[in-house]
Amino acid sequence: MSEPNVKEDHVKMHKEANAMFEAGKYKEAKEIFLRTAELYYKGQNYFDSTTMLYRAGECAFALKDYEAASEYFMKAAGQSFLKGFDRYGVSALEYARDCYTALKSKAKVKELNKKIKEVKAKLEASF
Repeated sequence: MSEPNVKEDHVKMHKEANAMFEAGKYKEAKEIFLRTAELYYKGQNYFDSTTMLYRAGECAFALKDYEAASEYFMKAAGQSFLKGFDRYGVSALEYARDCYTALKSKAKVKELNKKIKEVKAKLEASF
């Protein structure tokens, strides 16, 4: 049991989660990615928070837990769009769409295809 006064090291946790992911320990990695996402968010490091949510989604996807994966990807997309990481948000939406495809949720797939198309059009128009 850890001491309550000990501060969690989000950088160490980030690296540990990546190593677990690479070793195929997706369940363990997912839990650490989610906790690290919270810590980054509290520290106002929104990009790394978003990245950790995305990685948690990848873990859930690898575990074929498409419901959880879609939730993490959608949360990552939402944070991305709020903070101006639009291209990253599109990638998260595409992964969420893949989850809904696996879940055979045609309505959600259609909805996400529309959103992805809209965001990509907006991004292209800005260049």
